[in-house]
Amino acid sequence: MNINQLVDRLADACYVFLALNFIWGLYNVIMGFRRVKELSFGDHDEQAEFVDDIVQKLQAGRFDLVEELCGDDPRALPQLTQLAAGNRQLGYDQLRQVVMEILQRDVMADLEYRANWIATTIKCGPLLGLFGTVLGMMAAFGRIGTGENIKPYMIAHDISVALICTAMGLGTAIPFNFILASLTTRIRVLQDAIGAGLMRILDFFKTLKA
Repeated sequence: MNINQLVDRLADACYVFLALNFIWGLYNVIMGFRRVKELSFGDHDEQAEFVDDIVQKLQAGRFDLVEELCGDDPRALPQLTQLAAGNRQLGYDQLRQVVMEILQRDVMADLEYRANWIATTIKCGPLLGLFGTVLGMMAAFGRIGTGENIKPYMIAHDISVALICTAMGLGTAIPFNFILASLTTRIRVLQDAIGAGLMRILDFFKTLKA
């Protein structure tokens, strides 16, 4: 097997890895945005209305009703509220620690996992493209180095491998950079919203302790 045959096989493998890298990145993009949507309220006013309603019920001592209302709600703040109401006997300091640990482990960790994989996809795209570029140039110079009468289309084929791989790598990295920035912003907004809501709800349990 000469260098050109080897490059042809590696180039095909490079195309496959570039495609898989794009698909994996796209999957994590979809799952990341979907997860943020599942955990979030529609807007600030909707969350504020929810928190006001929960605080009123807590002040009235309707802990069972709070747990029932939050139990079927998949959004992050209701789930954390249910956890707080169900463990109110722990006291404010320990309760706050438990809620924050669950927030980090069950909510933020999954979102960070998706964001990290998108970042990895962005990094791997140009690297895989560069690998294909090197393969194409190796094949082109390999043909020239044989000293045979090389047709222009043969060199063009090898160079096209280099350019296609480069384009595929950049075609993954460039749009995913913008997508990751958007997802990261939404995650930060979600985290801030959950933190603000939890602060109001946990303040009640601080008063309850006193």
